[in-house]
Amino acid sequence: MLKVNNQKIIFSAFINPTVESHRLANKNQLIKPKYDLLQPLRQWLDSFDIENRQLAKFIAQLIPAQCPFERDIILFGRKIAHIPPLCKLNPFYDQFVGLRFRALCYLVDHCGEDIQSYC
Repeated sequence: MLKVNNQKIIFSAFINPTVESHRLANKNQLIKPKYDLLQPLRQWLDSFDIENRQLAKFIAQLIPAQCPFERDIILFGRKIAHIPPLCKLNPFYDQFVGLRFRALCYLVDHCGEDIQSYC
């Protein structure tokens, strides 16, 4: 610390960065749960192999390509509100998107189907 005209100047080079990162790490540990109860289901969805044409079609039709909840509210020809996509609130969103992608890849690679109707 350096005093110039009764003003304190702190040189950031002298602050120990490991102490600050250690404080942040301890704070984040309090926020993170120790065990994620949904993790086994997430792992099952991620490891689910698609080996059936009918199952792949069913998954591709069941899981939408884009969020169905996103809307624009229009009144008298003017947009007055926008409802954002709420799918990201789903704790299994990434797993469902991956499952749909694997189903579409199976249909293209193994069955030789055109997937334009699923998009």
